[in-house]
Amino acid sequence: MDFGVTGKLGGCYLAEQYRKNAAADKNGGVSFAELAAAKAVGKSDVSGMSFKDMWQARFPGTYYNVIDTSKIDGSLWGRNDYPWDKYFSNHADDSVLDWKPSGVEPAMLDSKVQAKINSTIGKKAIVVPPELEEKMKNDPELAKRVMAKVEGFIAEQDTMNPNPRKGYLIALDGNGDIAHVCVTSEKMSVSSAEFIEARKAREEKHAEYERLAEESALKRRLMEKEADERYYKDSMTKKAVSIAAYEAAGILK
Repeated sequence: MDFGVTGKLGGCYLAEQYRKNAAADKNGGVSFAELAAAKAVGKSDVSGMSFKDMWQARFPGTYYNVIDTSKIDGSLWGRNDYPWDKYFSNHADDSVLDWKPSGVEPAMLDSKVQAKINSTIGKKAIVVPPELEEKMKNDPELAKRVMAKVEGFIAEQDTMNPNPRKGYLIALDGNGDIAHVCVTSEKMSVSSAEFIEARKAREEKHAEYERLAEESALKRRLMEKEADERYYKDSMTKKAVSIAAYEAAGILK
């Protein structure tokens, strides 16, 4: 799938602070992610399941690492030479947290980059900071909501690019939101920078819509207030005129 960027095949892209709540279905507000995870392990619900259990039940054969990636410079995730393939293991080396580029970024078609991409195709990995894992252990509902966000993101990407030959790396932040992602594909052309700019543009447009809506609501409230004040003044004026007329006619003394 082409996102309008040329020269990059099987690219990796970054999504900072990606927030997308998965819609709940009609079964008591339980998300599709929760139901799917429960069915995958033959249970009727997901009560008592840890986030790791839900993740690996929903996506069998995937990788789970507890690492705090919050200090990693987000721009590094978009580089062709960033070692995001190292996360596709259940025991990722913490050295990935201190990685720094050693030279000019290699081209996407560089043989080493392509080999790294190919090693992730068809795989999924998630990175959970220790702080969040502890929170989810004590708050099963939070674990369910985070799982719904993760599955919602994957479902959206699969819809955008139905090519099944993809790899997913998802890193969460301490609040359970998606902080970084890397999606690899043989036929997907993407750019970290342009993906972020497009997302920022959407957010700015949404913020502008909200601002205009708030201004409209404020104007409406002011108009209603002014109308109420005019009605009150008119009513008091009419009442005063009526009283004066009655007094002049000798009806009121």
